[in-house]
Amino acid sequence: YALLLAATVARAAAPAGIYTCIDEKGRRLTADRPIAECSHKEQQLLNRDGSLRAVVPPTLTAEERAEKEARDRAAVEARAAQADAVRRDRNLTARYPDEASHQRAREAALDTVRLAIKATELRMRELQAARKPLLEEAEFYQGKALPPKLRAAMEANDASLEAQRSASAGQEAELGRINKIYDTELERLRRLWAGAPAGSLGPMS
Repeated sequence: YALLLAATVARAAAPAGIYTCIDEKGRRLTADRPIAECSHKEQQLLNRDGSLRAVVPPTLTAEERAEKEARDRAAVEARAAQADAVRRDRNLTARYPDEASHQRAREAALDTVRLAIKATELRMRELQAARKPLLEEAEFYQGKALPPKLRAAMEANDASLEAQRSASAGQEAELGRINKIYDTELERLRRLWAGAPAGSLGPMS
C-alpha cells in the first residue's frame, strides 16, 4: 500500500507531459515521469503535441548535491563580497574627494595620539623629578635597609615610570598603525581618483 501511495503522489506531483532521453545503449526512452535510466543526464520534457516544454537537469547524488550547494554558496559569497567592495570604494571616495581631505583626516587622527604622547612625556618628567629627592634620601642609608616608607615610595615611582614607558611605546606603535592605514587608503584612493572602477581593486589590505 505504501509503495502504491508513493507512486500515486509522484504521479500527481509530476507535471503532465512526456519525458524522453537517450540511454547509454543509444535507445530513445519515453515515459510519463522522469526516467530512472537517464537520471544521470538531461531529459527532455515534451508537451503532448511533441513540442519541447523544458529540459530536466540530471538528478544529483547526495555528494553531487552537496558539491553544487557548496558552489552555489561560494558564488553567493563572491557576489556579496564584490558588492561590499563596490560599496566600500564608493564610500571611500565620497568621504575623501581629494588628497587634501584625506590628509586632513590623517592629521586629525594623529593629533589625538600626539596629545596623548605629550601627556605621557609630561607625566614621565614629573615622576623623574619626584624620584630625585627619593634617591638623595636613599643615599643616607647606603649599606643599610631602607625605611619601609621610603622603599614603598621608590617602588611606586618605579612602577609608575615603567607604566608610562609602556604607554609611550604603545602610543608610538599607534602612530605607525594609523599612518599605515592612511597610506593604504591613499594608494587605493589615487587609483580610484584616476578612474579605476569601484570594486575592481580587490580587498583592502
